[in-house]
Amino acid sequence: MASDYATVATVLDHAIERRVFPGAVVEIGRSRGPMATVARGFLTYGEGARAVDHRTVYDLASLTKVLATTALMVGAVGSGRLHLNDRVQQWIPLWQGEQRQGVTIRDLLEHCSGLPGHRPYWQRLRGPASFESAICEEPIDYPPRTQSVYSDPGFMLLGFALQRATAAPLGQLFEAFRSRELGPDVELAFRTSAAWRERTAPTEDGPGGEERRGAVHDENCAALDGIAGHAGLFGTAAAVGAGARWWLTSPDLPIFARKSTTPGSSRALGWDTMLPTSSCGTRLSGQAIGHTGFTGTSLWIDPARDLYVVFLSNRVHPTRSGEGIQEVRRAVHDAVVDAVA
Repeated sequence: MASDYATVATVLDHAIERRVFPGAVVEIGRSRGPMATVARGFLTYGEGARAVDHRTVYDLASLTKVLATTALMVGAVGSGRLHLNDRVQQWIPLWQGEQRQGVTIRDLLEHCSGLPGHRPYWQRLRGPASFESAICEEPIDYPPRTQSVYSDPGFMLLGFALQRATAAPLGQLFEAFRSRELGPDVELAFRTSAAWRERTAPTEDGPGGEERRGAVHDENCAALDGIAGHAGLFGTAAAVGAGARWWLTSPDLPIFARKSTTPGSSRALGWDTMLPTSSCGTRLSGQAIGHTGFTGTSLWIDPARDLYVVFLSNRVHPTRSGEGIQEVRRAVHDAVVDAVA
């Protein structure tokens, strides 16, 4: 590790001491490639646990929204298979009702469709058809485009729309994108392979105390067999870094990074944007975009600085009740900017 990033390591060490997470990996890079990787701690708090390193695989949770679903949307829009202003009903026929008529693909990406933030569909449903029907039966929580409510159901619908527009399963679409755009050896995938198991960071223990390692943490995604528009990706910090570099060099970045005009919204297309209270701290530029994941992950990209920061942890291990992740995220990003300034 370069001495310039010693403060990043110190931030992680202090978080581990406070049991915010047992371990974490940070990759810092620019469009031309990674500059440093900082890995601290272990896969678990158990005695003799394996140390984390650049090969540690994490459940990326909602980073799926930008690394898979939004990235696939770039290709689908660019090829003309669908358009941002297409009405949702064009691709999701069950999306019916007066309040829903004007809702577009853009609205789903900007989290301003009127859909709620979260629903525990997994408690009673299994499979895409039942989820799609349930989401389309949800009462609209607010008039579309009047506010922004971060919505997992909205991104589930985007996954279903992509499948219809391309006539291919979401997992297959992503595998083709990953191999073509990021590289066939990039370790980023829905579900995990047996070969990844020993280096995969566990997430929340099961109800009987059993370790959950390599099985997706998000219950709704699990009920969708591990592949969904809102969650499901696993990967290493280097793999997420490859996705960040793809975004940094994409000619479509300015379009997808443009802040929504929805009142009070900080959202862009799939992404969040820089605020003084953001998880990226206070030192990135106003052009920065990012996303977090419930399991303890985040990715921030600053095109003005030609900089990205990948932060992966399993803060939900052994339970999701831990505190302090937001403070650590902010401190990590401030330390990174200080180091590269």
